[in-house]
Amino acid sequence: MAELKSAVLQLKPGDEVAIALRDIFAGEVLAPFDLRAATAVPFGHKVALRPMEQGGVIHRLGQPIGLATAPIAAGSHIHLHNMGFEASIAGRAIGTRLSNAPVRVPTDIPTFEGYPRADGKVGTRNYVGVLTSVNCSALVARMIADHFRDPARLLPYPGVDGVVALTHKSGCSVADGSMSMKMLRRTLAGYARHPNFSGVLLVGLGCEDNQIDQLIEEEQLELGDDLAKLVMQETGGTRSSISRGIEMVEAMLEKAAARRRRTVPASEITVGLQCGGSDSFSGISANPALGAAVDRLVACGGTAILSETPEIYGAENLLLERAISSEVGDRLIGLLEWWEDYTRNEPQGFDNNPSPGNRAGGLTTILEKSLGAVAKGGTTNLVEVYGYGRPVDKRGLVFMDSPGFDPMSATGQVASGANLIAFTTGRGSCFGCRPAPSIKLATNSGMFARMEEDMDLNCGTILDGNSSIDDMGEVIFREMIATASGKPTKSELLGYGDDEFAPWHVNAWL
Repeated sequence: MAELKSAVLQLKPGDEVAIALRDIFAGEVLAPFDLRAATAVPFGHKVALRPMEQGGVIHRLGQPIGLATAPIAAGSHIHLHNMGFEASIAGRAIGTRLSNAPVRVPTDIPTFEGYPRADGKVGTRNYVGVLTSVNCSALVARMIADHFRDPARLLPYPGVDGVVALTHKSGCSVADGSMSMKMLRRTLAGYARHPNFSGVLLVGLGCEDNQIDQLIEEEQLELGDDLAKLVMQETGGTRSSISRGIEMVEAMLEKAAARRRRTVPASEITVGLQCGGSDSFSGISANPALGAAVDRLVACGGTAILSETPEIYGAENLLLERAISSEVGDRLIGLLEWWEDYTRNEPQGFDNNPSPGNRAGGLTTILEKSLGAVAKGGTTNLVEVYGYGRPVDKRGLVFMDSPGFDPMSATGQVASGANLIAFTTGRGSCFGCRPAPSIKLATNSGMFARMEEDMDLNCGTILDGNSSIDDMGEVIFREMIATASGKPTKSELLGYGDDEFAPWHVNAWL
């Protein structure tokens, strides 16, 4: 933990770099080191602790994060101008560091107040959802949901969190049997089954490629009181469909209002782990603190879903070492190999991520970003690897394939069963993910102070010297319990969560 007087923080002995804990001016002493800054270094960026030759490997947390593209003097700023990307050289040995150490279990018996569903799943919210099969039915779905935005229209239905319309831009000109169609249908089915929805109305146009009846058949959904369909071309057009849809949702609201929260164990929480708008401190404060919370949840029998496959590249060894079997490890390696091929034609390949905001916050290469991203998964073993949006049927830490685009990744996690999202950010990402509540975790106190109306917890207290990673992990875990029990998150209070529904598409649109 950094002392308040320190100007920079070396994350691991032997690292050639340290992280600036504030804006540094050329010529000042880089406490606690006997070294002066050769250049100005922005807050959160890297500074060289020793001279480096061109081509030398640069390490952070003992892991390689890039190569020096020019000679670097001690005390100099290290970033895009003098550090470049190198393909991952992380080891890919499987199961060499399985965790057998006892995890610190909460002293009390953790429970939360959730909504038990007929299929055995437990919800953390009680919404009625309106989903679309195709972009053409988006307006009708939104108008149905908008009818219930007036609080007076929900007064007869106490205990219902609202009516949510989740629309997308696909469903047509996508071939049957294609990867995109399979993922779209899998995602919609995951939301249709989601325990945070008491009932779901599927709305289609009628002539689209993504036929509702075929979706129902392929994904083995069952129409009934809690799942209904509406086809505009069979109902009479836009106005008739909106009117009929409102009637169908009202019937679902009556049943939703009859459902009550019950005390259930914390093992029924499945949290999707996200980081976005990251900075150099994400991997030092909020992400490892979230990992400490994940360790507690897993110790209670709960589940955490780590995703964003491009954002583990270069740090995959930290997960593979904890894979419980060669089959699990091989599945993760297979995903990375697919992404290596998929990004081959991108201008910067795998290093097309980090984003401009990440780089402004001090992250230079994807290898550096990945070190922080993996920290969200804590220290427990990796028990399974899933494709995008596939139902998670194992408890513990699991991995789900997804892009690094946060809405797309979180959409897949919710489709897989996440009834809660924990989202770390260093730059101040604004995000929601209905029907799953999203807890926002700030990595540094400066950003938290600027954007407190969007942030739920400040993990910057770790950098300030006021709390430890483990202490903050306990705070996050308790916030998970409170949020699962109904405490509204900042993003929910602000109304985020409808526009962030973004199923992943990978194939050409014909």
